[in-house]
Amino acid sequence: MNKTEVMALLRENQNNRGIANWNKSKTTPKLKSFGIGLTQLRKLAKTIGRDHKLARQLWASNVYDAKVVALLIDDPKQLTRERAEEQVDNLEAGYLAHVFATCGATLPKTSFAFELAREWMGSTDAPRRRSAWGLIYEFAKDKGKKAQSDEFFLGCIQRIQDSVHSEKDMWVREAMNSALMGIGFRNRKLNKAAIKAAKVIGKVDIDYGDDNSCEPLDVMKHLTGDTVKKKLGL
Repeated sequence: MNKTEVMALLRENQNNRGIANWNKSKTTPKLKSFGIGLTQLRKLAKTIGRDHKLARQLWASNVYDAKVVALLIDDPKQLTRERAEEQVDNLEAGYLAHVFATCGATLPKTSFAFELAREWMGSTDAPRRRSAWGLIYEFAKDKGKKAQSDEFFLGCIQRIQDSVHSEKDMWVREAMNSALMGIGFRNRKLNKAAIKAAKVIGKVDIDYGDDNSCEPLDVMKHLTGDTVKKKLGL
C-alpha cells in the first residue's frame, strides 16, 4: 500500500465518537485524528504489513492515527537508532509515547533496543525514561534466544522500588508501574520479587485529572490474580 491508500483506509475506519473526544481534549496536540482506537489501528497495521519507506511517510503526516500506524509497521531491520532518537523527541506531548516503545511497536524488535533502554533509563529527558520502561515491559514478555536474564530483571525491580516515588514525571511512574507488573508475569522467581517490591512501594502517585476513564494500575492485584497464578502454576 502507499500513503494515499493508507490514509483512505484510515478515513474509512474513522470513529466519530473518538474524533469528538479528541477534539474536546484540552491537551490535544496540533494533530488531526480519525478517532480510531489502538486495537483497531493494530488490526489495520497487520493488513498493511511491514514497510519502512511507508512508515517514514506516515510519520511525517499531521494525522495521529497515521503516526501510530507508522510506529507499528516499520521494519526493525531498517529502523536505526538515530531515527528512534528523532522520533522520541517528537511524541507530540506524549500522545504517541504509549505506542512508541510498547503495544506492538517496532522499536522493541530492533537489535539496539536493549542498549537504548539501559541508556534511556538514566536520561534527564522524561519521554526517554518513559520509553525505557516501556521497552523493559516488552522485554519481560520475550522468552526467546535473546531474552534477558532474571538478574537483569531483578535489577530493574530494585531500581523501580528505589526510585519510583522520587520520579518527578507522572507518566514515567506509570511506565515503571507497568514494567514491574510485566516483569512479575515472567516467571515464579520474578513474580515473588515483584510482589515483594510492590508491597514496599505501596500506592504510586498518578493523577489523571478529569479523565475518569483512567485509574492507576493496581500492580499487586495483577501480580496476585488468577491469571498470573494460572500462567505460572502458582
